[in-house]
Amino acid sequence: MKSPNKLVLLAIIGALTTISCQRGTSSPASAVATAEAHTQPATPENQPAQKAEPTMLPGPNAVPHDTRIVVNIPAFRMDLFRDGTLVKSYKIGIGYPEFPLPRGFRKAEMIIFNPTWTQPNESWASNPGEVVAAGAPGNPLGPIKIPIGGANLIHGGKPLAKIGNFASHGCVGLTNAQVKDFAKVLADATNTQLTSQTMLSYLRRPTRTQVVKLAQVIPVELRYETIVAQDGKLHIYRDVYKQKTNTEENLRAVLEANGITFDKLSEEEKSQVTEALNIVSGRLKQQPTPAPLPANASSADRAAAAAARKAEAQRQKKLRSQREFVIEIAALAAKGYPAAVNLNTGAADSTMTASLSIDEVVSPAQVNRVVRPRPVTSPTPAVTPTPFASPMNPVVTPQPRMNPTPAPR
Repeated sequence: MKSPNKLVLLAIIGALTTISCQRGTSSPASAVATAEAHTQPATPENQPAQKAEPTMLPGPNAVPHDTRIVVNIPAFRMDLFRDGTLVKSYKIGIGYPEFPLPRGFRKAEMIIFNPTWTQPNESWASNPGEVVAAGAPGNPLGPIKIPIGGANLIHGGKPLAKIGNFASHGCVGLTNAQVKDFAKVLADATNTQLTSQTMLSYLRRPTRTQVVKLAQVIPVELRYETIVAQDGKLHIYRDVYKQKTNTEENLRAVLEANGITFDKLSEEEKSQVTEALNIVSGRLKQQPTPAPLPANASSADRAAAAAARKAEAQRQKKLRSQREFVIEIAALAAKGYPAAVNLNTGAADSTMTASLSIDEVVSPAQVNRVVRPRPVTSPTPAVTPTPFASPMNPVVTPQPRMNPTPAPR
């Protein structure tokens, strides 16, 4: 028989055990279970959010909100956005119709100075597989290229006459001055360390290839948009690759993307838009033949009618060759894709190369050098040409002028 003291002690121990379980005091087994719970693999629900991989923006005339390059092929235009702001636009050359610039999403990761060129295995190449050295006369890439995936590039080497025209075999073509300017703007937009002085030092050695990796990968969109709502206007471009994109369906999609319907346009706006679509699609309507003049029409009336027919024929001819039609649409005010910013047409040197030639790397000592004027020398007198002598044109040598002999007194 247990004593009363032992019974009290057993009761106290039982109570303490009950309290410890209720408070969740862990045993060695429960500690292992807790550790296992903390080391469970992460599930999609508890993973941290990752930055989405950039892709082609949806919808017509989409405006980027990040840093990216947008090329609109029919507009012969390339834009560079930085954090959603358009910082620079370029007029470009595009691929020939038989070697078109492709559409789709690409990426730019580097700038290559003084690139070599390997002739592709194509029918137009004179020697497929041949590697043309950097700086060689037969290298068509110019001083800089930016690969954008596959065999497609953004590169220089194009004459001014090719800008705004077909110019390449599936690439974005720029003049040498344009591509130098673009490389500097691209480096700045991506926070890549590339000073103008460094660029000039690279370009001064045209046979030495230099690769500059961009601080961030840049998305590149190659678009084919022949109908663009831009800064309050509707721009309609020629369908340069015959893709049949100038349709009423695409027009309505562009308008609806900006909160407008075709039916809400004024009658004048509808007429202008319809005429422009018909022209760029090859459906230019022939104007009705004017009624013949009466037999007793005056000579002034006949002259006026002839002048009107001539003016209309000239207008029709101009419309057939016009590449871009711009129609004011009141409802598009402050809407649409941004207008070109600081447009570089290639017609003038870029701001970086205008004041400093790539052959002149100016050091601080040269900048601070005192230039002393050279002494002015008298110009060498021009030599009088000897006249051609012939029997019909004898040369008469002038005699020195003598003072006359005074008469005798």
